[in-house]
Amino acid sequence: MDNSPAWLPELVLLSKYDGQWQKYIDAVFAVFYKGFIESQPKFDGQWVRCRRDPMFDGKEAGFWHCVSDGPNEKDRTPDLRRCERIEWLRSMIDHADKCDVWPNYRTQEKRWCLWVNEEFIVILAERHRRRDGFKYMQLITAYCTEEKQRVRKLRKERDLYYDSING
Repeated sequence: MDNSPAWLPELVLLSKYDGQWQKYIDAVFAVFYKGFIESQPKFDGQWVRCRRDPMFDGKEAGFWHCVSDGPNEKDRTPDLRRCERIEWLRSMIDHADKCDVWPNYRTQEKRWCLWVNEEFIVILAERHRRRDGFKYMQLITAYCTEEKQRVRKLRKERDLYYDSING
């Protein structure tokens, strides 16, 4: 992306790992692990956590959801564009004030969209633990928004929200 903001990290490219998938996905996971397991970002004053179960190949479900695509959780396809942008997730949360941010109510829970350059989006959901009411955000997914129809839909949703808060 030529007009990438300076605060976005460089892409993590498969070519740096000589095209070796296992080395690459392990490196991508190491970035995710550092940013969401070893430490946790905060969004809107709340900790951001990832879904851990079910684990697959020793890696959390939340990780796989951010680097693969498909409707069936057990049969998702790796998405290199998502993998390449793995460092963007933490950076976008840390720099949410520089992203387009709006709530989304398409599901029964309140979700937050963080969108950069109308190219890549991170989705967080508001959650609370039943046993003690602890509130946190859960990282749901992240993906490229290159399909024209998807961009139009997200743009409309974002603009309606911004119009509503700006009067």
